[in-house]
Amino acid sequence: MSLKETITSDIQKAMLARDKKTADALKAIKSELLLLETSKEAKDGISESMEIACLQKLIKQRKEAADIYKTQNRADLYEEEMAQAAVIERYLPAQLSKEEVENIIKEVIAQVGATSPKDMGKVMGVVSKQLAGKADNKMVAELVKGLLQ
Repeated sequence: MSLKETITSDIQKAMLARDKKTADALKAIKSELLLLETSKEAKDGISESMEIACLQKLIKQRKEAADIYKTQNRADLYEEEMAQAAVIERYLPAQLSKEEVENIIKEVIAQVGATSPKDMGKVMGVVSKQLAGKADNKMVAELVKGLLQ
């Protein structure tokens, strides 16, 4: 079953359970997937990597909004955004631990022959493809930077 079909099914379940927060988050995913389907990049259909990127974008948006609400002392809106981010995260592949990510980065550094921070671009290019959807890019970049110094 495709991600879109899964989301549609889960929207129905959430609406029957009268779970408005979950239904809203799922509707946001479906909306974004529909926009992606009609975009120029998806003329051959939506790939799994495109779906993952879409979900990551939605999570990032929710977390950024939550941070803003937190600084403005709007706990109610902060909680709502974080709840939606948690719902969206359920549809991403399992996230790797920091140690697992670090081991993969060390392998890639050895593979590429990187020795200094100047080689960060080479390493990030390979690592980001391997870890697409499985780890936060910000954490990956920090680890790569730390390992190349």
